[in-house]
Amino acid sequence: MILEAPAASRGFLLAVAQENARRYDKRMNFVIRPSLETDIAAISAIYAHAVAHGTASFELEPPSEAEMARRRDSILEGGYPYLVAERGGELLGYAYAGAYRTRPAYRSTVEDSIYVAPSAQGQGVGRALLVALIERCEALDFRLMVAVIGDEDSHGSIGLHRSLGFEPVGVLKGIGYKHGRWLSTVLMQRPLGRGTTEPPTQPLPAG
Repeated sequence: MILEAPAASRGFLLAVAQENARRYDKRMNFVIRPSLETDIAAISAIYAHAVAHGTASFELEPPSEAEMARRRDSILEGGYPYLVAERGGELLGYAYAGAYRTRPAYRSTVEDSIYVAPSAQGQGVGRALLVALIERCEALDFRLMVAVIGDEDSHGSIGLHRSLGFEPVGVLKGIGYKHGRWLSTVLMQRPLGRGTTEPPTQPLPAG
C-alpha cells in the first residue's frame, strides 16, 4: 500500500525548501533561469560527464551538442520547463521536466531530470533547480511529477527527492547494465498543485 503525504505537508516541505534554496542562491551567488540556446555547449559537457561516469542516465555514449539542442527544442515545444543554474557566467547545472509517457492519458504527469556539474555538487544547486522545476510545473498545472532514479545507491538523489515530498513507489531490479554491473531504478512520485482533486486542464494533443 502506498501512503500519500497530505497536501499541507507537501506544501510545508516545498515552502521550507524554497526558503533554503533562496538562501543557497544568495550565499553561493547563483541564479536559476530558463535555458538558452547558448547554454547547449555547457549543458552537453555536464551531461557527457554524467553519461561517462555516473548512473543517472542509462545512455552509454554522450550525445552530440546538436542532439542535445534537438532534445531541448523538443522539451520546450512540448510546453515543459528547461532551467539552468548559473554563477558568474558559468553553468552549474540544469533541470527539465518532460512527458512521463507520450500517450494522452498521461498528459498531466511529468518526469524530472537534474544534472549538476561535478565542480558544483554539494552546494545546493540540485535542490534549487528541483524547487524551481516543481514551481514551474505547478504553475503550468501539471498534477504529478515522477522521478526515475538510476541505481539504488544514488542516495543523494533519493534523499533530495524525499526531502521535497516525493514518495518511493517501487524499484525496478536489474533493469539496465552499465559500468560492468546490473543497475536498478528507483521510482518516486510527488503530487503537484491540485493533484487528482480535479480533472486535468492540459489539452489533448492535436489530431
